[in-house]
Amino acid sequence: MGGINLAGSVTVADLVKNTRLDVYHGAKLLADKEITTSDISRPGLALTGYFNYYPRERVQLLGKTETAYSKNMSHDERLMIFRKMCQLTTPAFVISTGLPVPAELVQAGEENGVPILGTKMTSSRVLSNMTNYLEGKLAERQSVHGVLVDIYGLGVLITGDSGVGKSETALELVKRGHRLIADDRVDVYQQDEQTLVGEAPKILNHLLEIRGIGIIDVMNLFGAGAVRQDTDIDLIVHLENWTPDKQFDRLGNGEQSRKFFDVEVPQISIPVKTGRNLAIIIEAAAMNFRAESMGYDATKVFDDNLNSLIKENSAHDAHK
Repeated sequence: MGGINLAGSVTVADLVKNTRLDVYHGAKLLADKEITTSDISRPGLALTGYFNYYPRERVQLLGKTETAYSKNMSHDERLMIFRKMCQLTTPAFVISTGLPVPAELVQAGEENGVPILGTKMTSSRVLSNMTNYLEGKLAERQSVHGVLVDIYGLGVLITGDSGVGKSETALELVKRGHRLIADDRVDVYQQDEQTLVGEAPKILNHLLEIRGIGIIDVMNLFGAGAVRQDTDIDLIVHLENWTPDKQFDRLGNGEQSRKFFDVEVPQISIPVKTGRNLAIIIEAAAMNFRAESMGYDATKVFDDNLNSLIKENSAHDAHK
């Protein structure tokens, strides 16, 4: 059903583009400087001269506290400290809140090939933006055979054996106004303790393979509103060829799930049989799942109605 892809790396150029940072110095270095960890360093201890543990491989973020402390140092002290902080493996320095860049940091960055970036955002905001972006890009990924579609804002992963009709069903869902994320192969990663995110490999972005037709570009045929780059995976719909001896859940009280990394995702199995409109069934399954997540359980309503009917019939029989 898929395999594990090791986490990759992100360049500083990618970080600048996706977190709205400004380049103050070292623009030519951005494409060659790699970031291999999502952790961001606030180097307060390093500014005091403590380098026993200095995470040089991290992006270094300087805010009001760090820059205010550095102002109390002499020119030579600042230059010495910033030279120690600007290691060859240091991806970049980021200055928050629109603060001016210390001249000594610029000199040390130029000497060691470390770009200096900046933003008008506060330290907490830019820290959150960079961490979220880097965690998503550097997270370990699992490749899953299936189709991922956004249905009414829910990420639905459609799985099943090859040839069962996953891509054709996805095409019908797109025609009904839903959005395609990935076809054939879905790259899945864990964003946090409760959230899985799925996206398409770059080579398959916006593409759908239909047997007998070939590859179609969904964005080109149906418009930009028919695709998404990624989405949380909320529900798995597994398509299975129908056979008389196979038992499928009829009341909706069968609890299935599938685990990716540390996250359990609810799963339902739908039999595939000639004449069944899978797109409408999956659409209804997504709406029903959303209703259940909001507290409405149709199966419980049915059970309550059935119990009420049994009581009424029992009372009626007792009065005969």
